[in-house]
Amino acid sequence: MDNVVEKLKSGELIPFIGLGVFEHTKAKDGSDLPYDSDSMILALNNGRAMSPRLMYEYSRAAMSLEQRKGREFIVQMTNHIYASKEYDLPFTYEYLKTIQPKYMIDTNVDDSGCKVYEDVPHFMITGVSRITADYDRFLIYKYDPKTKEYTRVEKEELDDSLPILFKPMGCMKPEMNFIISDADFVDWLTEAMGGYALPPFLKDYKKDKSYLFLGVDFSRDTFRMVAHETTLGLDTGLVVTPKEELTKKENKFVTTHNLEVLQQDCDTFLKAL
Repeated sequence: MDNVVEKLKSGELIPFIGLGVFEHTKAKDGSDLPYDSDSMILALNNGRAMSPRLMYEYSRAAMSLEQRKGREFIVQMTNHIYASKEYDLPFTYEYLKTIQPKYMIDTNVDDSGCKVYEDVPHFMITGVSRITADYDRFLIYKYDPKTKEYTRVEKEELDDSLPILFKPMGCMKPEMNFIISDADFVDWLTEAMGGYALPPFLKDYKKDKSYLFLGVDFSRDTFRMVAHETTLGLDTGLVVTPKEELTKKENKFVTTHNLEVLQQDCDTFLKAL
C-alpha cells in the first residue's frame, strides 16, 4: 500500500488498533501490560494460568471468572489492569497522535486512544453490551479539551466535523463499559449483525474506506468477527503483523476482505514511515 501517511492524514486510511501494540510497553514498575490473549488472561487472573480450554481466548477465561466471582469483579479487574499502573503511551498511539486521524478504531479498553486526541475536541463512541433499554450497543461522547471532560450526546449529533474515536470493546472512561467476556461479545456481535453496534452516521461514513490493522490478532474467531462488523463495506487494507505464517482462518479472512499482509513489527513499520 502506497502513501500510507498521506492516506492516514486525509482519512482515506483508517487505523484499526489491537492488543499487540502493547508488546513493547512496560509499566513504570517494570511489569508487562497485556499484549495478547494469554497475557490478558494472566492479568485478569492475578498472574495465574487457567485450564487449556479457558486459555484458548481471553473472552472465555473472563466468562469463567465472571460466573465464579460476579460481573462487578470482572469489570473492576479489567479496569485495575490499566488504572493500577503508570505507563508511557505505546509507540503506535504516540505516532498516531502526530496525525490525529479523522477516524480511528481502537479495540483496546484503556484510555491510550483518548490520549491521541486529548488536546482537540472529538467524538468518542464506546461499545456496551447486555443492556435492556434499547438495541443500540454504543454510547457517544463529545470531548472538550478545555475541561478535559467527555459529555454524553445523542447519536443524531455525531458527524465528521470533529475526529471520531471508536472503541467498540468499551473503555475505562468516562464510564467503565467493557466488552470482555463471552457473554459480552455474543450480545454485542448479535446486535452488530442487526445493525445496532454502530451509530447511523458511521454506517455510511465507513464505506469504501481502507484500513491499517496494527497489533490485531485474527487467529481467533471473536476478533475476526469484530473486525468484519466494524469495517463492513471496506475497500481494502493492510495488516501489519510480525507473524511469519498465518493460519488457514487468518488467510481466508485476509483474502475475503481484500487485505494486504506485511510481515513486520508494528513499531518498526511506523518508525519507517
